Amino acid sequence: MDDNVTPATRRTPTHVALDVVRGALIGTAETVPGVSGGTVALMTGVYETLLTSAGHAITGIRFAAADLVRGRGLARARGRFEGVRWAIVVPVLVGMAVALVTMAHVMESLVTEHPETMRGFFFGLVLASLAVPFRHAIASPSRRHDAGRFRASEWAIAAVAAVAVAIVLSLPGGTLEPTPLVLIPAGAIAVSALVLPGLSGSFLLLTMGLYEPTLAAVNDRDLAYLAAFAVGAAIGLVSIVKLLQWLLEHHRRLTLVILTGVMAGSLVALWPWQDDSGYLAPTGSVAAPLLAAVGGFVLVVAVLVAEQRLVSRRATEPAER
Repeated sequence: MDDNVTPATRRTPTHVALDVVRGALIGTAETVPGVSGGTVALMTGVYETLLTSAGHAITGIRFAAADLVRGRGLARARGRFEGVRWAIVVPVLVGMAVALVTMAHVMESLVTEHPETMRGFFFGLVLASLAVPFRHAIASPSRRHDAGRFRASEWAIAAVAAVAVAIVLSLPGGTLEPTPLVLIPAGAIAVSALVLPGLSGSFLLLTMGLYEPTLAAVNDRDLAYLAAFAVGAAIGLVSIVKLLQWLLEHHRRLTLVILTGVMAGSLVALWPWQDDSGYLAPTGSVAAPLLAAVGGFVLVVAVLVAEQRLVSRRATEPAER
């Protein structure tokens, strides 16, 4: 199911299974430094559904907490919760949770043993995925202009966003002690990156020196560490989700233009040849990273073409009947 399908569309076991797979892909992406779960959510067509649903859920929880204390009941909260696309959100979250637990060790090994090839693969994925926010942006009108191709000012805005993200992702890594006072803000920063396509929560953790300790905490089921991290994640989720929801509702085209630039800037983190000193020219065996990049690019293009054909077929079904 994608963001073009209305809430009234009947859910089938196949839809549910596909949403679990989408969630697993998003969760797997979040275990890889430089790869954005938000990008994968955009690529698989559930980004706006998840963002809008999260916004309704957050407001519902806030209403419930406030109204119960005042004895006003749950009417307002219930109205917000009804706006959540639970039939999509629950399977996606299940897939994400399973992938985060089961894939952390696998992805850690792959990134460690085959860093150039893995970065090449995800470079291709993200490069092709730029078509997603770009396509949505040109299809969205703004207050001053109709829908259509990027204007010069929008290209400039996208370029500024790309450069800003590239600078942030090029910062050298640090080393922070994983105490609760550190983990709470780190969790907030990481989950904000999860929501923003193009920014990788894992990569930001890597720059703070908390990537390996966090993976180890997941693998070792370190509940104290994970609880502190989860508190920060909840704080970050509440703040960034509501902001993005408002931006997409009131400034959709501009927001998508900026997201396109953010995703483009994130490509610097996925350049296959790099080490602790910075980015390098291609060295050694370049065939594997290049083939992996082509494979990732082709995979996304195939998914986007299949999605477009599915949407077109759905649009013509009523006329055929």
